[in-house]
Amino acid sequence: MNTLVRHQKRSSVVPVLARTLSDRRVQRAKSNNSSLSFRVSLLSTMSEPEGNANDGAAIHPTIGAIRSMRKSLGPATRVGFVPTMGALHEGHLSLARAALEENDIVIASIFVNPTQFGEGEDLDRYPRQLEKDVKLLSEVGVSHVFTPSADSMYKKNHVTYVDPCGFDNTMEGISRPGFFRGVATVVTKLFNIVQPTSAYFGQKDAVQCALIKRITEDLDMDINIKIMDTVREDDGLAMSSRNAYLSEEERRRAPIVYTSLMAAREVFDSRLSRGVETVSADDLREVVEGVLETEPLVTEVQYVAIDDTTTMQPISDVGDGGCVISLACVVGSVRLIDNIVLR
Repeated sequence: MNTLVRHQKRSSVVPVLARTLSDRRVQRAKSNNSSLSFRVSLLSTMSEPEGNANDGAAIHPTIGAIRSMRKSLGPATRVGFVPTMGALHEGHLSLARAALEENDIVIASIFVNPTQFGEGEDLDRYPRQLEKDVKLLSEVGVSHVFTPSADSMYKKNHVTYVDPCGFDNTMEGISRPGFFRGVATVVTKLFNIVQPTSAYFGQKDAVQCALIKRITEDLDMDINIKIMDTVREDDGLAMSSRNAYLSEEERRRAPIVYTSLMAAREVFDSRLSRGVETVSADDLREVVEGVLETEPLVTEVQYVAIDDTTTMQPISDVGDGGCVISLACVVGSVRLIDNIVLR
């Protein structure tokens, strides 16, 4: 029999962030990055900052290098920016292609940000494939790749973080305390360093997308935030760097995640087509959970959230304004997230 662990309720108390964990994670990242720094140096000698498309993407391993390149561009140059943590897949590359269509030049970053990983999470084993990633970005036409180290992004006496109110009380925030503080901080730093015209993100990380829109609006950043549709495998599984953790059997079963979301969409569309004005969020949540319960390899459903499309705060009924249905669950031993937007 399948033993399913559920964590559904949204706490009314914002989790207290363990500030000292950030220091520990940064120190671990610095240790991990030391093994990468030599490879970055070798790569950077292969492609000068002024390299053209025939030479591949120019690699900038320091903040000073990417800033120098950015300052060399004319004031009217439209700069597209695709921030990543590496281990690139077609989802990332689709963001780069979208940026290339709308901008004069595209910059991507590859940085595994330690401050968005919690204690016991996969910072140490997160996939790192720098050479392959740079090659992929070069092939789609990205001009410049920023590859900073943890030492340069979080210097010895770093004490300043961007701590967005309310996001730790979302379902994803409750599951990963401190995650959104880490994301808000690194995205703000990257925006300050790169100074893009537009930045591109995938809808798969729904709450993160809402957070980044909030940051740019609240802090008056003159940056266009472009949210692109989730890119999926042929069987519906959302593309993710962490899919590499799935065993063959887990990979075969993982599409149940998307199937559960589409079952909720079918219920929503069916009821509205019959003239029902609103659909209960509880009904939609039960549909998703019911489908997930049919899969023995889904051992834990951390949450199924029905949220407002703008604020990512919970709603009780869904009408013409739609909602975001997002979930996190464990398939075998791998945590997967996904979402769909109902309109």
